[in-house]
Amino acid sequence: TGERGGRILNLADSRADFARTNIVGLTKENPKEVLDVYKGISLPDRHDVRESDVNMKRLGSVLNMAYERGVDNFEDLLMLKGVGPRTLKSLALVSEVVHGDSSRFDDPARFSFAVGGKDGRPHPVDKESYDETIEILGDAVEKSKLGYNDKSKALKRLHKATVKNESSFTPLSFLDDLMDYEWKHSEKNSGMTFMGQTLKGVTRAIMSIQNQVLYGGKQAKN
Repeated sequence: TGERGGRILNLADSRADFARTNIVGLTKENPKEVLDVYKGISLPDRHDVRESDVNMKRLGSVLNMAYERGVDNFEDLLMLKGVGPRTLKSLALVSEVVHGDSSRFDDPARFSFAVGGKDGRPHPVDKESYDETIEILGDAVEKSKLGYNDKSKALKRLHKATVKNESSFTPLSFLDDLMDYEWKHSEKNSGMTFMGQTLKGVTRAIMSIQNQVLYGGKQAKN
């Protein structure tokens, strides 16, 4: 009993071995460097994805590549021919995680748009593109082991093409429209969350109050 003091981290638990090791390691680091890193990973006390969390120029370039231009317009990407726009969007974001440099990871929320999230943020998981992305990546890895690197190289070229496309893309304010579009797609095509299959009007309504329940704060439309 006693006054509630917020969340408690049980470092005595056997599952906290990794955390204990890293805490000891931090005591040996330069304090200023630790503080600089901490500032970079400080997260907001909310669960929804907002436009301020995302580099709209980068996300817009990915969507433009996937929905407007497609692989047919890039001769060196034809190894991915036949891939639908949603899977292409997912592959473009995944390829950036693999091949992008650290300067491109300052808006991690952008990568949540690859296939969505099981918590419904920024939208439910698109199972079809999820499965296709895993299949393509798995195939690329297995073939690379045998010395066939065509698909791996195609994914790297996809990342480079997306970055190059950014130079001609003007960032717009479209995040709310994008999430509305993805939620409607999920409701029609059995998008998934931790609650199971997305139910029209029900799943999103529950998600809309999630922030108040978890954090006691207000949240943006999501």
